[in-house]
Amino acid sequence: MGRSLNKVMLIGNVGSEPEIRATASGNRVAKLSLATNRQWKDGSGQKQEKTEWHRLTFFGRLVDIVEQWVKKGDRLYAEGRVEYSQTEKDGQTKYWTDVVVSEMVMLGSTADGGGGGGGGGGSGAPQGQAPPAPISEPDDDLPF
Repeated sequence: MGRSLNKVMLIGNVGSEPEIRATASGNRVAKLSLATNRQWKDGSGQKQEKTEWHRLTFFGRLVDIVEQWVKKGDRLYAEGRVEYSQTEKDGQTKYWTDVVVSEMVMLGSTADGGGGGGGGGGSGAPQGQAPPAPISEPDDDLPF
């Protein structure tokens, strides 16, 4: 069987406060929404814009960092894999698409005046404290 790759890279703004929960096995998980924007001109030259919302899921050490540092409005770089799932409730099937994050970099915070842009801006860290370093979980599922 040939190689395959499931990788997503996103830069966007956090649209909701992170939700921290525990799984049935006791592992902690963090979830939040991330907004990315796309702009273009239509056939008549009018500027158009569309916002896409992404569900991000964090496990392991990233949960602690998200819980401590990430707030609604922050600008993030997130890298991970797409995962599809479904749930049944009251005879209705719901389908979910999540990005399971393996690496995250904080690019800015609304507390810092909304910076971010090209990777500058603040870290979301309180004044006098250093921001967390980027964290990566092992990429054990890479085919190469």
